Amino acid sequence: MNLNTVRYIIGTLLIVLGIAMIPSLAWSIYYNDGSINAFLYSTAASIGAGFLFRMKAVLSKDLGIREGFLIVTLGWLMASVFGALPFVFCKAVDTFIDGFFEAVSGFTTTGATIMTNIEALPRGILFCRSFTHWLGGMGIIVLFLAILPGVGAGGFHMFRAEVPGPSVSKLSSKITHTAKTLWYIYVGLSVLQTVLLLFAGLDLFDSLTHTFGTVATGGFSTKGLSIGAFNNPAVEIIILVFMTLSGINFSLYYYLLRRQWDRVYNDEELKFYLGVIVAATLLIAWNIRGFIPSKVDLLRTSAFQVVSIMTTTGYATANFDLWPALSKMILLLLMFFGGCAGSTGGAMKQIRVMILAKYCGRELVQTLHPKAVVPIKIGGKSVPDDVLRNLLAFSFIYIALFVLGSLFIASLGQDMITSISSVAATLGNIGPGFGGVGPESTFKEIPQVGKLVLSFLMLMGRLELFTVILCFTPRFWQEVRINQRSAHIVG
Repeated sequence: MNLNTVRYIIGTLLIVLGIAMIPSLAWSIYYNDGSINAFLYSTAASIGAGFLFRMKAVLSKDLGIREGFLIVTLGWLMASVFGALPFVFCKAVDTFIDGFFEAVSGFTTTGATIMTNIEALPRGILFCRSFTHWLGGMGIIVLFLAILPGVGAGGFHMFRAEVPGPSVSKLSSKITHTAKTLWYIYVGLSVLQTVLLLFAGLDLFDSLTHTFGTVATGGFSTKGLSIGAFNNPAVEIIILVFMTLSGINFSLYYYLLRRQWDRVYNDEELKFYLGVIVAATLLIAWNIRGFIPSKVDLLRTSAFQVVSIMTTTGYATANFDLWPALSKMILLLLMFFGGCAGSTGGAMKQIRVMILAKYCGRELVQTLHPKAVVPIKIGGKSVPDDVLRNLLAFSFIYIALFVLGSLFIASLGQDMITSISSVAATLGNIGPGFGGVGPESTFKEIPQVGKLVLSFLMLMGRLELFTVILCFTPRFWQEVRINQRSAHIVG
């Protein structure tokens, strides 16, 4: 394993993270909110640690799969550790674990928080929370590949380890061009939504922070009541539309720009994704019709919560914890669906749900006709066996982590609803759950060890499980030692 290159890239990421804290520092200076020193210390610590990591390290194009997994896992872990510093230095949190939880929640675009009095926080801290969403939404490794080319073919291993979905494809022959294209689209959506929110009546600060939380499907808000605090239907509709857009595979926007209309129109996952939104919205609207008299408000409120939960954004315009059991059950199930592959949404992804459903259908057919050859097709193309194996393993591990995590949180004294929904909300990078972690509650009352476990569930959910888990397996490091000994003998 090329540990020198690993150190170089991790160091560079920390330097980029330190520079990324400057906009939050600027807002802190503008409002003179008392968090200036916190950002100065955090910026210095991150940049200083970055240069220490890079000492006597060189960037090499000789990167393999293991280096890619290790860089992505360590990169996200170190970003969360140093991203926690502003919260700690500003004393916005009681412990470092609380700050770590908040930073992980930000970068993984989960939106779960331990903050109770949001409006009382310094503006610089509020901006920082939302900006971590925006950095993590498209991916900090993808950002690195976009602005600092030079890792050669090894960049694809990092790209594949970070970008969500059962399979990853490049938009062009060069991974750097793919990363830049994705970020151009991401920035374009962000600028457009910010402008629309300004026209809808929000100030620049709230427009930016809520845009960051929307296009990244994150959910951090500057208000304790989330989007509902604005009481502005235009704002709700704008955020609803952009949450929906952000849950779509970003590759489709690339094809739209290239006028490849058929690739978008024939995309089976997109049709399934929109169909689930419509079906869930109508069903919940019917179920809560007694709560909201106006049909327009009823549909808007239902659609907002459905899209927010399914795209794993986590914004809220109503306390859905008070809704009937059927509506809450639908929202809980949507926590597992997530957005499309290649979007900023979390959870299992629509494409996996589709393939699993078709896989079950094939097994039923082959039970009656054992010799029948029934390929599983998505968009007219057969799904390769390696993708099926990956999907089945992913689904099993995802469910296993959900069950084990729920049991662990319950062992800490939390009730069943809080335990189940807190794990579903963090593993799926959603944010709010039900019960003690509902839309009008926070994760503050979860014990410290529970917050640490939920933080790692957020990381595993964002990095699609395998990337993180592999780095903690003995076989991963055993083979690394074998390769290093072989290289030493040859040398």
